[in-house]
Amino acid sequence: MEYSEFIANKKLRTKATGREIAASDIHQMLFPFQRDVVAWACRKGRAAIFLDTGLGKTFVQIEWARLMAQRTLIIAPLSVARQTVREASKIGVTVKYVRHQNECDTDICITNYEMLDEFDPSMFGAVVLDESSILKSLDGKTRRKLIDMFQSTPYRLACTATPAPNDQSEIGNHAQFLGIMSMQEMLASFFIHANKVDERALNDGTGRSVKTKQSGDKGQEWRLKNHARDAFYRWMSSWSISLRKPSDLGYDDNGYILPALNVKPLFIDVDYVPQDQLFFTGMRGIQDRHAIRSKTLAERVATAAEIVNNSDDQWIVWCGLNDEGDALESALTDCRQVQGSDAPEVKAQAIEDFQDGKYRVLITKPKIAGFGMNFQNAHNMIFVGMSDSWESYYQCIRREWRFGQRHEVNAYIVLSELEREIYTNVMQKEAMARGMGDELIARVQKYEWEELNMEAQDKDDYNPITVTGESFTAMRGDSSERLSEIATGSVHLSVYSPPFADLYTYSNSDRDLGNSKDWPEFFSHYAFIIRELLRVTKPGRLTCVHTADIPAMAVKDGYIGMKDFPGAVIEAYEAEGWTFVGRAIVGKNPQAQAIRTKAKALLFTQLAKDSSHSRPAILDQVLIFKAPGENDTPIQPVKNGEMNNETWIDWASGIWIGISESDTLQFTTARDADDEKHICPLQLGTIERCIKLYSNPGETVLTPFMGIGSEAYQAIRFGRKAIGIELKESYYKIAVKNLREAEQTYQGDDLFSYAAKIAQSDLV
Repeated sequence: MEYSEFIANKKLRTKATGREIAASDIHQMLFPFQRDVVAWACRKGRAAIFLDTGLGKTFVQIEWARLMAQRTLIIAPLSVARQTVREASKIGVTVKYVRHQNECDTDICITNYEMLDEFDPSMFGAVVLDESSILKSLDGKTRRKLIDMFQSTPYRLACTATPAPNDQSEIGNHAQFLGIMSMQEMLASFFIHANKVDERALNDGTGRSVKTKQSGDKGQEWRLKNHARDAFYRWMSSWSISLRKPSDLGYDDNGYILPALNVKPLFIDVDYVPQDQLFFTGMRGIQDRHAIRSKTLAERVATAAEIVNNSDDQWIVWCGLNDEGDALESALTDCRQVQGSDAPEVKAQAIEDFQDGKYRVLITKPKIAGFGMNFQNAHNMIFVGMSDSWESYYQCIRREWRFGQRHEVNAYIVLSELEREIYTNVMQKEAMARGMGDELIARVQKYEWEELNMEAQDKDDYNPITVTGESFTAMRGDSSERLSEIATGSVHLSVYSPPFADLYTYSNSDRDLGNSKDWPEFFSHYAFIIRELLRVTKPGRLTCVHTADIPAMAVKDGYIGMKDFPGAVIEAYEAEGWTFVGRAIVGKNPQAQAIRTKAKALLFTQLAKDSSHSRPAILDQVLIFKAPGENDTPIQPVKNGEMNNETWIDWASGIWIGISESDTLQFTTARDADDEKHICPLQLGTIERCIKLYSNPGETVLTPFMGIGSEAYQAIRFGRKAIGIELKESYYKIAVKNLREAEQTYQGDDLFSYAAKIAQSDLV
């Protein structure tokens, strides 16, 4: 495969797998923006539609189902299923509610999530998940069942107004269901493990890290990489569309203006203190919450009854406990309670009756009627109790607060004073979610226009340049390409530290070796560089590659442990024709490493607690490879005055002690504003040993990953010529500065009289 083809295939864009639909074939009762979304989703074949409530998500998914396959299964919350059947009839489409495969005798069938086991996925050409945010809240077994059941279904659609109510990582559930990318791949491509929250660990301005919990995972915190934001949202836009209003796609918002929303919290003073407290000091967990909610039941119900019974309007009364529902049913007039224990048909009929105005007050729980329902017949609601779920609260609010609602919506929240922190927490989550939504819309919108209009173009600001000095050549660009400019057999030694696979991504560029979704892609990319290094290296000469083991994490790798990155590099080099000749281990201080990396496995406290979770420090390894053939110019460090017997005994031990971890070039100004953390240049002492051992003065030393110029700097310092290649512009600029300073410090009229220059610089 040519390198240009590899880079094109590496781009994280989702190829269309659907079909082109003529605009005339889409139902004309749909609004123009809805028809655009339908056409786009049909073209994609496997897509997600994140339309805010009231934008016609139901009509869009029904029309998609009609156009995409002869047999489609829609899966929805039970309360939504019957409403979908009714909505479909408005545009002349037949959708049948079914509970078993044997009942599927129409092109479009709908069932509820609880009935999954009754269906054979192979019988359907398309599947729709309505209220697909349920993917993130279901237990791991059910989530896995949805993904596994429909992994072979040709066409898949996921629809919800709240795709990521808590954090961006929840997008991974949608991508995995659609077959776009696994959760592990997404985390590896766009997220970074966060040990703590700090100023540089911001998540969309919220200051929150992402906590994901998968099956077999104790829970790990992840956050979107700062410099991966645009790439993440561009990737999202290649398989999903997000809209809050028609104008997001350039259409008129007429008819899509939300009325005023009046949220009215009511905090009731109650005389209650937990038995083991002298005075109330705050809720300390689930038990306290349940106890407080139970003890304040009468006061909260009485407050709600006074408000609702003194009104002639229709009301939705949201509760969370069966006791609350029963007490409310006794206290309210002209009401009906819909419970989870009711038969499905009873629930559906009771909800339809409320929508038709046959009774005044609906009492129910968010998990029963909080998703997908349209209750524009009412404009008043009251929460008699509240959970910590912002998504549940928001979805309940949007049952009445919808486009087309002709009245202001009033939402009362009745809590005891002891539960004020719950309300505060939900409001904080709302602010965070709104901020995340704003960024999602703002960042994705420009890409969605490209997708909708089939005008997506991959823009590349790649701009190779070269700067030269008396003793160095600094190339900005892609090593896989720019190595081709170096003459065959012209390099005497290579010294470099490559990106450590998927441990850290330095930039958004697909040309960045570190910007790989997994190890196979990384090493496929790396092979181009290893192959070119072999070509430019003189026969019998060496390359020194700095490596280390890499921690494995449960979410990304499926286990907690270490990955043998040095071993994988050895295999990659040998596959391209190099000979592995040895390695040097660089000693590390485990205490300093524990402080720097926050690795619990290195802490003495972990050793005392359970040493099965402890490990030694991760040591640097310098791998040494030789190019085939015979060296025609002996390397003579003893003759050149760079080595004596005592030093050789020390260095030849294979364990390099005494290399200071802080002995690096200045790098602070090389960091971009969106870089995740400080750059970690290779220690100058390690580079010095490689150069003195394996090259002569005046020879050419190459580094294909120059960074801020550490290897090239040392090459100049010790009288060699340097060639460096660096892709990242901010690093490249600092590298050139460092190399010019090296020439000024260590070079004079005679390039190769370096010993005197070193001595002179030491005096200065």
